[in-house]
Amino acid sequence: MDNHKVKNCLLRKKRQARVRKNLCGTAERPRMSVLKTNQHIHIQLIDDQKGHTLASLSTMSKELSADHRKKCKETGKALGQKIAQKALEQQIKAVVFDRGPHRYHGVVAAVADGARDAGLEL
Repeated sequence: MDNHKVKNCLLRKKRQARVRKNLCGTAERPRMSVLKTNQHIHIQLIDDQKGHTLASLSTMSKELSADHRKKCKETGKALGQKIAQKALEQQIKAVVFDRGPHRYHGVVAAVADGARDAGLEL
């Protein structure tokens, strides 16, 4: 690997660790983790105390319509609303938002806004 690729990977892991060291999900208030790749968005509700994933959703899920298969703000908002519906079905009203190594803008902020609009407390 090139030296700059190694450096970027290490910096990404460092940012992610810095964000995650202050976050912990419980059964009542799970951690909502957002992973953003070049093509897709993945969201998980995680109970860190037990090490279980309570709900998950991504742009590859069959639950989404065909127009929400690409990574954009509208898709992020729709994903946020869908994961909030799944959480409310499990009587989860509040979550801890984990942006990972990503900045809180664009698609990541749209996911959070969609979840808030659907009634989830972040």
